[in-house]
Amino acid sequence: MSRARLVERWLPGTLAVVGVLAAWELLGRGGTLNPALLPAPSVVLATLVDVVRDDALAQPIARTLALMATGYLIACACGIALGVAMGRSEAVHALMEPLVELVRPIPKPALIPPLFLFLGIGLQTMLFIVVLAAFFPVLINTVQGVRGVDPVLLDTARTLRLTRRATVLRVVLPAALPMVATGMRVSLGLALTLVVVAEMLAGENGVGFLILDMQRAFQIQKMYAWLVVLALLGLLLNGAFEWAERRALPWRAHLS
Repeated sequence: MSRARLVERWLPGTLAVVGVLAAWELLGRGGTLNPALLPAPSVVLATLVDVVRDDALAQPIARTLALMATGYLIACACGIALGVAMGRSEAVHALMEPLVELVRPIPKPALIPPLFLFLGIGLQTMLFIVVLAAFFPVLINTVQGVRGVDPVLLDTARTLRLTRRATVLRVVLPAALPMVATGMRVSLGLALTLVVVAEMLAGENGVGFLILDMQRAFQIQKMYAWLVVLALLGLLLNGAFEWAERRALPWRAHLS
């Protein structure tokens, strides 16, 4: 991406963020905002620096990312596998679609209370929540991608007498990859969101647990500092996924 494209893409949003932070700082310093409830950005930044100096940053982030990554990878593997099966087989699609469409619209936090009843409050429940949240976007996009494969490609595979497995691996999945990647990107954000919710409700560590714990202890500056950490995590994860997507699908990045 050229320097001009980078400036065009990032400059307006960066200026908007700087403007909001500057206004927030001025209102906080001027006494318009209650510093006990909404401290100025400079105060939050100073608190974050203290957290870093106290070596209190690495362990909660590592725990949150490990739980999120485990659930995300399980969800992607299951979503792609079932999505290919539903996309390739009308029988599997007819069997699974009613169940998928029954569960998919339910807000996943609403399923947490019954999950606590069946699985208890612990790591396995938090992991299941993340898997459940990240599963459906990957599944739906994989089904759409597989069913949208150009029939000419499938005819060519049959002409070359490729086996069913070879057709899926060499033709169907590569052709469906852009749709699958879109679903995986959506699921990445959902996985981060739900791992934080799960940690708030059932965790004993992690970023989500600390945000709620700081609020309960009325350590508001630290609460906002951990919110900044969470925002930066989301930004870095999204940037890492964009980078990987550009490497895996360079032609798509060029077209966009």
